[in-house]
Amino acid sequence: MLLVGLATVLADAQQSAPAEPQPLAADQFSSSEIIDAGRHFFGNVSKGMASVVEKASSQWGQPNGYILGEEASGAFVGGLRYGDGTLYTKNAGDQRVYWQGPTLGLDYGGDGARTMMLVYNLPRTDAIFDRFGGVAGSAYLIGGFGMTALTGNDIVVVPIRSGVGLRLGANVGYVKFTPRPTWNPF
Repeated sequence: MLLVGLATVLADAQQSAPAEPQPLAADQFSSSEIIDAGRHFFGNVSKGMASVVEKASSQWGQPNGYILGEEASGAFVGGLRYGDGTLYTKNAGDQRVYWQGPTLGLDYGGDGARTMMLVYNLPRTDAIFDRFGGVAGSAYLIGGFGMTALTGNDIVVVPIRSGVGLRLGANVGYVKFTPRPTWNPF
C-alpha cells in the first residue's frame, strides 16, 4: 500500500498542464529535429518513436537538449539501471554522460534498450549531473517501446526506450547522471 501511495504521489507530481505553443528559442530542438535524430538512432521503430516525441512535446514543449545512448537494467523487486550516452545541445556543445540508479517496486525481469532522453529546462550542460526521480512501468516480452518522465531541480528528463528483454512491473526510483562511469547506483 505504501508503494502504491508513493507511486501515486510521484505520478501526480509529474503531471503538468499541457504546454501552450510557444515560439521556438534558438537553444531548443524542434520536434522534427528530435524525430530525425531518433530515426537515425532507433532505425525501424521510428514511427512509434515519432508519436512518443509528439506526446512529450505536447506536454512539456520543446527540449533544449537530448541524450542518445544505451542502457541495461534488471529487477527482482529491487532493481538497477546502468547506461551511457551523449548529451546534445544546440548552443553548449556535446557532453558524454553516464547514468545509473536503483528502483523499488513490483518489477521483475531484465532488458537492454537504446535510449533517447529528451531534456527540458536544462540551464547549463553540467546541471544534468544530478538525480532525477520518477515512477516507471515496463512490459517487455521480447521487445517494447515506452516513455516515462523524471524530474529534479526544475529539469525534466523524458527517457524514450526501445528495448528487448523479458520484464514486467512498475517501480519508483531515480536516475543519477555522472561524468564518469561508476558501479555505485546510489
